[in-house]
Amino acid sequence: MLKKIVTIMFSAVLVLTLAACGSTGKADKNAAAAPATKPAAKAPVNNAKKSKTLVVYYSASGNTKQVADIIAGATGGATFELKPAQPYSSADLNYNDSSSRVSREHNDKNRAVKLASTAVPDWQSYDTVFIGYPIWWGIAAWPVDDFVKNNDFTGKKVIPFATAASSGLGDSGKLLEKMGKKGTWVAGKCFHGTNKSEIESWVKGLGL
Repeated sequence: MLKKIVTIMFSAVLVLTLAACGSTGKADKNAAAAPATKPAAKAPVNNAKKSKTLVVYYSASGNTKQVADIIAGATGGATFELKPAQPYSSADLNYNDSSSRVSREHNDKNRAVKLASTAVPDWQSYDTVFIGYPIWWGIAAWPVDDFVKNNDFTGKKVIPFATAASSGLGDSGKLLEKMGKKGTWVAGKCFHGTNKSEIESWVKGLGL
């Protein structure tokens, strides 16, 4: 009787084992037949170069600096202030005094004013360069000359801007272009104040 029970139990285990093996085999077969999962598509890479803007300026009374800061804010650009190696005093800038420094410089055809620095960090990375200055005797304040003469504007768009009490830009931008090294110089603008909306509107119209 015991032998018969053992035989029945052995037979049951064997049946269950064979059933399990058959089921596993089918699963493996189905898995092998299933198509491979496609890899996820890669996101497109944007290789477009983002334009970088630099606003270079010389400011005698602070007006040009205010305009430069507004332009930098409107373009997301950096600023670079031009500082004479020998700073001007208030008396130096008194153009009504024929013996003042600025009057003597104007009467000197060379009008050479050495800057503390003309080298802009990472200069090559900038695509657009604004150059700002006050108007002196109908031309660009000559401290900017040293910067223009000592930098290569190849591949850059150069946009002059100026500040004045009443005069316009005149030929100041064209004269700077002549003394500069290459670059694409475009028409600029002279501001008779520091009206933010006026300056931002002008910048927007440039289509940068």
